[in-house]
Amino acid sequence: MMKSKLKIIGLLLAVFMLTSACALTNVAREAANQLQQLQTAAPTEQKQQQATPLPPAGGTTIISPEFADLEGTLEGLYAKVNPGVVSIRVSSVNDMALGSGFVIDKEGHIVTNYHVVENADKVEVDFSSGLKVYGNVIGTDLDSDLAVIKVDVDEAELTPLPLGDSDTALVGQVVVAIGNPYGLSGTMTLGIISARGRVLDSLRQTASGVFFSAGDLIQTDTSINPGNSGGPLLNLKGEVIGVNRAIQTSGQTLSGEAANTGIGFAVSSNIVRRVVPSLIANGSYDYPYLGLSSLNSLNLTIAEALDLPQSTGAYITDIVAGGPADRAGLRGGTRQTEISGIYSGGDLIVAVDGREIKDFSELLSYMVLNKAPGDVITFTIIRDGSRMDVPVTLGERP
Repeated sequence: MMKSKLKIIGLLLAVFMLTSACALTNVAREAANQLQQLQTAAPTEQKQQQATPLPPAGGTTIISPEFADLEGTLEGLYAKVNPGVVSIRVSSVNDMALGSGFVIDKEGHIVTNYHVVENADKVEVDFSSGLKVYGNVIGTDLDSDLAVIKVDVDEAELTPLPLGDSDTALVGQVVVAIGNPYGLSGTMTLGIISARGRVLDSLRQTASGVFFSAGDLIQTDTSINPGNSGGPLLNLKGEVIGVNRAIQTSGQTLSGEAANTGIGFAVSSNIVRRVVPSLIANGSYDYPYLGLSSLNSLNLTIAEALDLPQSTGAYITDIVAGGPADRAGLRGGTRQTEISGIYSGGDLIVAVDGREIKDFSELLSYMVLNKAPGDVITFTIIRDGSRMDVPVTLGERP
């Protein structure tokens, strides 16, 4: 999402382009003069250079064969998908913001990020056809950072984008993002899936101010910038496999915006598939709740300090009193170790419903994709060296 004064940015871009064009004209004129001098001064050398044979056919292939038709694929993909992508302009009392979104059905429902429309007084939705309409936010979910906007337009203006199966997305798979970075609507960028099952903070906080966790995010190196938030991450079939949410940044651009570092995150399409129907029908979505905190992953040093028999699994650091995990008898760490802030004696979750897990992110992805409040989830834990199964009846996030 981008917050900026669009007129100033537009003026700066115009000045930059004019300056660049003038510079290129001078360079071209100087190059022509130098070329004429070379032709006059060294015709023999020039002829010799022109006679240099081209490399023989059948040499080393520069582009991998599987990408031979990628250019045509991307052109066709853009033509098919871009009509279903929208730019979003949000205004509030003291601010204005930009984002992206995409059409999900023929009833006029638009999917975007919650943080794009947060505190919005007016939401403008701009279609690639040039149509601009106001929309109403009808549902929001802070945990997945998703929101649904409803627009009242002719059905012919609506090009719904199909949801793909994010569980089948593979690391290394080519993906594209289409959106509205820095107000440049209809921008397409190319990259790959860098990882799956990442965890970020939810936008929802507990009563004590601790953020819940949002799971099953896709990591990508596709260029995502402020204004891309809420737009689709697509496979080469034109299916939405994620909703672009955030970028990892290590600094700022000259204009003060977050700088892209090649690490972006998108809400998986299978989360969208679970959450969005509830946002349309009820305006909200209820996430399953455990009532525990866990280390996301373990290294050997921490595993040794905690006296654990293995360095994989989700180690429970804290239990919420009276919560589902507490009622099920799960334990958090209580004994100080040689590492400050790390306490031993907690349970190590090593499997969920019989599925081995390597870390907390795998536990969270499984739970949010397969469970609802009131369901029972069975954890296999290691406690004091013994392995046991503990069933937990899930609650609803407060």
